Formats: sequence, C-alpha cells, structure tokens
Amino acid sequence: MHALIVILDPLCDDRPMDLRQLEIFEAVAEELSFTRAAQRLYAAQSTVSAAVQALEHELGATLFDRSTRRVALTAVGEAALVEARAAIAAADRMRTVAAESAAGVRGRVRVGVISNVGDLDLPGLFGEFHRSHPFVGLRLVTSPEGSTGLLEDLARARIDVAFVGLPPEDLVGLDVVELVRTRFVALLPADHPLAGRRTVGLAELADEPFVDAPEGFGHRVRLDRAFAAADLVRVIRTEVADLATVPAYVRAGLGVAVVPRMGTVDAPGVAVVEVEPRLEWSLSVVAPRDAREQPATARLLDLLRDRAAQAGLTAG
Repeated sequence: MHALIVILDPLCDDRPMDLRQLEIFEAVAEELSFTRAAQRLYAAQSTVSAAVQALEHELGATLFDRSTRRVALTAVGEAALVEARAAIAAADRMRTVAAESAAGVRGRVRVGVISNVGDLDLPGLFGEFHRSHPFVGLRLVTSPEGSTGLLEDLARARIDVAFVGLPPEDLVGLDVVELVRTRFVALLPADHPLAGRRTVGLAELADEPFVDAPEGFGHRVRLDRAFAAADLVRVIRTEVADLATVPAYVRAGLGVAVVPRMGTVDAPGVAVVEVEPRLEWSLSVVAPRDAREQPATARLLDLLRDRAAQAGLTAG
C-alpha cells in the first residue's frame, strides 16, 4: 500500500541499511509473502529476499519465520516493524518539508473506502482535493471485511484514513469527521403484510428471513447490536456486500432488510417503511490522532471537515 518502488540494483549483505530495505521489509511484513511483496513493489522476488536478508544481517536478528507454507514476523520483526514505519514516515515528512517550499504539499494518502457512501460524491471530493494539491497521490483501497476491516488496516498503519460506517463507540481515540447521518428503514416485498404500514418495529421483523451485508460491514454491526439490545434473534438468509443491490434481493422474495435509508427510496417493487424506535447510521472518515503530522493527510481531513460543516454535521 506504499508508493511503487523499482529496485534497479541488487542489494548485497555488506550494504549498510537504507530506506529501500525498510520499505521492502514493511511490504513483506504487510503481505506476509515475499511473492506478493515483490509484485506490489514491481521488483524481482530475489531482490526482495536479498533486501530482507541484508537487513537481517545488519541487525543480527531474524525478522521472519519462513516455511514452505507461511511467512510470519518474529518477535524481533514485530518490534522492528514499528521502528521501520517510523523511519519511513520521517523520510516522507522530510521530502514533504523540502517540497512544500517549492511546489506546495507533496506526498500520498492511502484511503480506505466502502461502497456504501450514499449521496456523498467521493470522486468529486477527491477531484477537488487533487485540483488544490496536484502533487499528492491518492490510493483507494477496500476491505472484504467492510468498515471493520478498514479500521483494522488503519490500526496496522496499512492506510492513512478510512471511510467507515461503524457506531461512534468503535471510533474512540481517533480523529473523526462525520459526513453522513441517516436513519434505518425496513425494505419489504410490495405484497408483504407489513408493506402498507408507516412504521415497523424490529420485533415485528425478527422472525422474517433477512437480506443483509456480511459481518464486519458498518450498518450490519449497528443493526446486530440493536437486535441484541432488544433481546431479539434473526436469521440472515442472504448476505450481499453491495448495499445498492439489496432492494433487488428483497423484491425477489429472499427476505426483508433493514438498511440505511440513503439509496433505498423509490426502489421498484419494494416497500420502504420507517423503523421505530428511530435507529441511525452514520458515515465518518477517521484517522489516527497524529495523522495531522502528515501534511497531505491533514489537507484531506481539512477538506472533509469543511464539507461536513457545510452539510450541517458536527465533527467528533
């Protein structure tokens, strides 16, 4: 998840430690695979292996346990990774300080994104950011575990900021900018007995088969907790990663759904009924508290905070 590095000359054991070795070490540690790290860095696998071996030789310690089936960090490797990331971040800051005086902010921001962003125009926001900071690169990544996976990636420094749909209690200790807030609604087949109601309670839906996102997705986490708090148990028959397709599965008779309202209004063949008591979902962008030490990341957070203020939402 770092800038592409092309190694043109092989590294040998008597070469002193350098930043490229640390970046290669970090890539192997994140991928837990020399092959995938080489692909990510656009380098030969032999070069990646040689760089790690040279670093181990320099440190006098083994950084990885290697076998034919797996690659894992040793205890020394775990500790060294923290310092390697600090050194890489320091080098990035040095480049940024030098570049800002000549041509404005430079660098890169790794952004974790989810598909469920409602009416938020991410391409437009990123386009605006690019026009203001043309020398900052953006890398957008997703996680198969949704918001929960992105939060883990953030904790492991694999990304710099993340768009997540998790409840506020899961975001304690982070820099949080709330971007979207909406209520949950029930989606029912048009011929469902409850389809003509103005409101419906979770208890009335608990015995129905459900269409919902996989575990780890933000709105699924919020809804699971709401059912648990009400001492209700539901059965999820169909899991769908893309929220926009949920109405089609409901219309096909695979179950009912309770989802954030955005993107569900006027779904053909599906009744939209408000859930009572009111249950809310929010989309936030989050970053570590020290993220503002990175100028490029700080500028992106500032832009998003301005948009949240314009939308009448408060940052937490």
